[in-house]
Amino acid sequence: MKPSSFRYERPATVAETLDLLGHHGDDAKVLAGGQSLVPMMSFRLARPDVLVDVNRVRGLAGITVADGELRVGTLVRHAALARPVVDDPVGTLLARAARHVGHLPIRERGTFGGSLAHADPAAEWCLLAVTLSAQMVLDSARGDRIVGAEDFLQYSFVTALAADELLREVRLPLLGAGARV
Repeated sequence: MKPSSFRYERPATVAETLDLLGHHGDDAKVLAGGQSLVPMMSFRLARPDVLVDVNRVRGLAGITVADGELRVGTLVRHAALARPVVDDPVGTLLARAARHVGHLPIRERGTFGGSLAHADPAAEWCLLAVTLSAQMVLDSARGDRIVGAEDFLQYSFVTALAADELLREVRLPLLGAGARV
């Protein structure tokens, strides 16, 4: 099948992205790697009027450590996690899981945040997020909010992400030297 027609938007900033999401609400969907969304659109399970491509938005692809957490930006590609990104068992765990995400083209293009934002069970990240008690950082024009993975991931392909929100970052606790993977 082919997706229904849609308008394509390519914002350059988080503010522009949030403006588009706020304006279009349920009629808009965020596109990053497309691993989850594009097949849903092809089968017409998702029919957005507006596709908001966030690939040019700066600041969404970082990996940092702060306050005892590994902070993974929504645009981090699966392949970027295939090698430990931090000297902590959580880095090893992510690297081992990343090898099981799709096939090579999906790992190169698909995003960590996209898999979680769509609650895609095929990507391994949902289980890890709940197991590690990850925190999802959601942005909107109304302000930011942080939601635990257990509350964020409701069902397969259903999350607590509001129509005007963007999953900006996922925070995973560092496990420490006593943890083993």
